[in-house]
Amino acid sequence: MPYIAIKSFPRDDKIKREAVKKITEIFSEAWGCPKEAVTISVEEVAPDEWEEKVVKGEIEPKIDKVMILSGKENF
Repeated sequence: MPYIAIKSFPRDDKIKREAVKKITEIFSEAWGCPKEAVTISVEEVAPDEWEEKVVKGEIEPKIDKVMILSGKENF
């Protein structure tokens, strides 16, 4: 615990590693858990597939659980 799944447009490995390290630090501090408890996956989605796979397939069905929507708080 916790497991964080990130879906994004393709990025190079250096950017992904830097982001994941920062997310791990911030999340473990805020959540009050050791870094070793954090698991993060990164799935790249092509821009032309974003609407169907992510918006319709992931965001809309779980909108009540989405805490940040397009950069704005949804809580």
